[in-house]
Amino acid sequence: MSPESRPSAARSPTGSPCRSEAPRTELGILLGGGGARAAYQVGVLRALAESCPEMAPPFLGGVSAGSINVAFLANQEMGLAAATDGLRALWAGLDITHVIETGLFRVVGRMLGAAVHLSIGTPPGSRRARSMVDNRPLRAFLSDALKVGDDGRLPGVEANLAAGRLRGVGITTFCFTRGRTVTFVAGPEVTPWERPRRESRTVRLGLDHVMASAALPLLFPPVRIDTCWYGDGGIRLVAPLGPILHLGAGRILAISTHFTGSDAEASVTQDEAPSPALILASLYNHIFNDELDQDLRHLERVNRLLRHVPVEERMGLREVDLMVVRPSENLGEMAREHEARLPRTLRFFLRRFGTDQARSHDFLSTLMFDPAYVARLIELGERDGRARSRELADFVRGPAPTGRP
Repeated sequence: MSPESRPSAARSPTGSPCRSEAPRTELGILLGGGGARAAYQVGVLRALAESCPEMAPPFLGGVSAGSINVAFLANQEMGLAAATDGLRALWAGLDITHVIETGLFRVVGRMLGAAVHLSIGTPPGSRRARSMVDNRPLRAFLSDALKVGDDGRLPGVEANLAAGRLRGVGITTFCFTRGRTVTFVAGPEVTPWERPRRESRTVRLGLDHVMASAALPLLFPPVRIDTCWYGDGGIRLVAPLGPILHLGAGRILAISTHFTGSDAEASVTQDEAPSPALILASLYNHIFNDELDQDLRHLERVNRLLRHVPVEERMGLREVDLMVVRPSENLGEMAREHEARLPRTLRFFLRRFGTDQARSHDFLSTLMFDPAYVARLIELGERDGRARSRELADFVRGPAPTGRP
């Protein structure tokens, strides 16, 4: 079984392709990062909801921008179809002014301040620059969209856990203070875990956890929770599948924002030194994609080995079914076509960073919170999801119970 697909399973005798009757193989959905590219996940989820409107995955895991989608879904007391409609409306109403301050003086001041601090350090008597842009608009937008309570919590998550509609939700962050990956977990049945440089913390999930997980390195400021400063969950996340497995998932549907259709750009000769945009694109691709791809291959190797080991000798290891959905088109190239729609001041600074050069469009795509671009990503996700609708439905339903067709 390749990490991209699995054999199609037979449909259940009831005719429903979406309800699993095997508790040990309960479904977990994992949504990774990519900034604005996370809109692609919305389209795939909507296509899945068309095939399986009654589906209610018990485990949800999010990293970086994927944590925004997870928080929204986990916070809705409704079925998947209605929840994904709401998620689409959230993204459709999002533009760059809802994410960062775009005023001329704020953009210039923030960018210049970051450049000064990076080049000569912090001048005496001045505050250290914590990020390249001010993302307070995103906090206000999400607070309203997620209907955050006065205490900063996500009330729908707790209601869904109490009602049994969810069993576990995880939002992964990175603690700069301690140099550890921390997954904030909600779910009374989830067993806490600790591994080298990564651990879980059981909490009442709130907006701070989402903002911390989605704090793009260098671009967005870290978020303080208790005594630690937290940032993007993809930083040093060597085992992206780990949190959703620890939650209890026996099958994982991972929706990636990484296009892998062509390596042509890798052979392009570049005479000039790489621009900051290209360096950041390489950094972000490593954070959002490379470790996930490596973990997928590792899981497949473990699965193959376990098939040759008697159950009683597996030392607690178990086979895990996996399905990955990826974009069928290059999301970076799509972002380049929409670059002119960004505010002029922001566009000026991004071009100074080198986003107008070839091979740097992946960085541009993380900030392309433009309604037209977002709409294209959602449409692409729907198209890719519908192209694999039967496979998705079979995977969501899970293996046929023993003794049945």
